[in-house]
Amino acid sequence: MGSGSVVVRRPSKPLAPKPRAPKSRSSRPGSFDAIRARAAKRKGGDAALLALLPKVASARTLAKLTDDRALAQIAQRIFSAGFVWRVVESKWPGFEAAFLGFAPKRLLFQPDEFWSDLAADARIIRNPQKIKAVRENAQFVSDISREHGSFGKFLADWPADDQVGLLAVMDKRGARLGGRSGQYLLRFVGKDTFVTSHDVVACLRDTGLDISEHPTSQRDLARIQERFNAWAAETGLPYTHLSRICAMSIGENHDADTIRRRGGAEE
Repeated sequence: MGSGSVVVRRPSKPLAPKPRAPKSRSSRPGSFDAIRARAAKRKGGDAALLALLPKVASARTLAKLTDDRALAQIAQRIFSAGFVWRVVESKWPGFEAAFLGFAPKRLLFQPDEFWSDLAADARIIRNPQKIKAVRENAQFVSDISREHGSFGKFLADWPADDQVGLLAVMDKRGARLGGRSGQYLLRFVGKDTFVTSHDVVACLRDTGLDISEHPTSQRDLARIQERFNAWAAETGLPYTHLSRICAMSIGENHDADTIRRRGGAEE
């Protein structure tokens, strides 16, 4: 090449950007994978975690729930609210006798004197307001049974992805079934359901969900329902298991014996 030649350099080919690794599900906001992994680590592994999950009744089993057992569970949840559950459980045979086996139609035939006498009955916890709620819920169970074939069928047919709607019906038509009393009722009868316990709410807030520490507004409940619906679609797990795993992933790390001793329905 001569001394007067001009060398033209071609610009170097720009490097293609490196493809970004796809985000794992556990790194996505609100994903359940990280919650489950944290809960399993706290409980000693996935097998130990699974052993602590409560049973969920099938729709067929739930549909067989008789009206008297439905009312009995309603009454037990009402009397347990704000009280030591073990005391209520220890006195429950007395409740069954005093409330005539919780047969709704039989109770609805009882005169006012029957209900006023219960306020002095030592076999039960003598709370006049809660006794009155049993009477009102006998009517509620009877009405639902007439409309749907049985109270159990009513619960079995209600979709899990609209638990908030079910709780609204129970709150409006029943007595003292708002808040967590209604949620625990559903859990104790085996309905697939989440419970907004302190630990579950802490878990939800930890994922960035914008709800209050005590979520009772329709706005907060709708957001909680939406998050559980998303987790159910993501994992295929029932809502009951999602709720329990969520609770066990955060807060005080109770040992397995304590969890079992507290009962399969507590969160």
